[in-house]
Amino acid sequence: MLWACIYLPHLAMDGILRRRPTEGPLVLVDGPVNARTIVSANETARAAGLHVGQRLSAAQALLSQFDAIPYDRESVERWHRFLAAVAYRYSSEVSLLPHAIVLEVSKSMGLFGPWPRLESMLRTDFTELGFRHRMAAAPTAHAAHVLTTVSDGQAVLSVEALCHALQRVPIAKSRLPANAIAALPGMGIRTVGQVLALPRDGLRRRFGAELLASLDRLTGDLPSGLELYRPPDTFDLRIELLHEVENQSALIFPVRRMVDDLAAYLAGRDGGVQRFLLRLEHREGRYTDVPVGLLASERDGAMLFEFARGRLEHVVLPAPVLALRLIARDLPAFIPAGRDLFDERPASALPIGQLRERLRARLGDRTVYRLGSTTDPRPERAQVVADSGAGYDEPSPRPTWLLAHPIPLRGPSPRILAGPERLETGWWDGAEACRDYYVIETSLGQRAWAFCQPGEQSGWMLQGWFA
Repeated sequence: MLWACIYLPHLAMDGILRRRPTEGPLVLVDGPVNARTIVSANETARAAGLHVGQRLSAAQALLSQFDAIPYDRESVERWHRFLAAVAYRYSSEVSLLPHAIVLEVSKSMGLFGPWPRLESMLRTDFTELGFRHRMAAAPTAHAAHVLTTVSDGQAVLSVEALCHALQRVPIAKSRLPANAIAALPGMGIRTVGQVLALPRDGLRRRFGAELLASLDRLTGDLPSGLELYRPPDTFDLRIELLHEVENQSALIFPVRRMVDDLAAYLAGRDGGVQRFLLRLEHREGRYTDVPVGLLASERDGAMLFEFARGRLEHVVLPAPVLALRLIARDLPAFIPAGRDLFDERPASALPIGQLRERLRARLGDRTVYRLGSTTDPRPERAQVVADSGAGYDEPSPRPTWLLAHPIPLRGPSPRILAGPERLETGWWDGAEACRDYYVIETSLGQRAWAFCQPGEQSGWMLQGWFA
C-alpha cells in the first residue's frame, strides 16, 4: 500500500484569505474575551512581529493597525471536509487526520500514473483552491502524516525505506502520545529510531500499550484504524461578504469562487449537477433565490459560472446583499459527451450542449427548451415543454415542429413521400379526430406533415414541418 498525506498547516487562515484577499496584517484570535490569543497570522502580520501564541493585547501594543478575526472551528471543519471531498477524486479510501488528509493511492496510480505525476495533480488542485499544503507519501497513513511535519515532498515507497526514514524523525514531530513526547527527551531519546530500538517490554511498563500501538501503526505492524470519509450527497456553501453589496457586479468574484468549489467537489464525487440555487441573503432574514437549472448534468467550473452569471444578471436586488449561499441537492451522474476521433469542428466551436445552456442562461428558460410527450396521441396535444432533464423520443416519422393548430395547405397538390398513418381517437372528451397523416413535399420543396379525411387525398391540412 502507499498512502499520501496532504498536511494543511494554515487551513483556518487560508479559508479566510480565499474570500478576503488582503495585503495588510491579519490574525485569527481565540480564547476568552479578556485573554484573546493569536492562533494564526498572515505573512504581513508575522513580518511586523506578531506571532502564534501572543496575547492580543501585546500584539495591539506592538502594532496599532491590523485586522483580528475570531477563529471559527466550525468553518475550519467545513473546509477540512470539503478538501477531503476534493481528494476523493483520486481515491476511494480517504481519511481525516488533525489538519491533514490521507488517501491510499497505490490503486490510483494505475489510472493517474506514477506517484510524481499524481502528486503534481494533487498539488495543482489544492493550490488552485487557495490552500497551502505540504505533502508526503509512505507505506502507512500515519507515517505519511509524520513525514509531512519533517519536510515537504518526501516519497518513501517501500517498507525498508520507511524504517530508514523514521530513524531520523525527531520525537517532537513524531505524533506519538503526548506523555511519551514529554518524557523521552529527558531519557536521552530524541528520534523515533532510538525509540524503535528500545525493548518493547520496558516501553510498555513505562508508557503503556498506547505508545506501542502508535509505533506499530507507524511501521505498518498494526492497521491504521482510520475511519474512511465519504462525501455528502449535497453541496451547501455559505460565505459572508466583507461589506454590504448593492451592485450585482460586486457579486461576480465570490460567485466565481463558490462555483469553482462546487466544480471541485463534483470532480471528487465523479458526478455532475443539474440544478443549484444561489441564495442572496439580506438583513432581517430576508433573501433572494436565484435558481440555476440545466437540461443536462454538467460539472465544468467555467461553464457553471457562466450559467450562474447569466441568471444573476437578470436579478434586481431588492436590498443590499450580506452573504451568499450555494445549495446543490440534485447531483446526478455525469456522463461526458462523446467526441469523434477526427473532429473537424473549429477549435472555438462550442458543443451543442454548452451552446444550448449558454442561450438559456442569456435568453431565459422559455426561449430554449426540450420537448416532452404526453399520453394524448392527437398531434396538437402530444407535445409539452418538458422539465429539465426530461427527454423526448420523437415518434418517427412525425416532425418535432408541430403547429399549435392545423392550417389549410394552399397551392398545388403536394407529393406524398410516406403514409398514410391512421389516427382515430379523442372519443372520450368530445374532440374526436379521425385523420390520415402523410409525409409530403410541397411545391416549394418543403417537407411537411399533413392530413386529410380518411380515404381522401385532398383538402390537406398542415400539421407540422420537418427541419
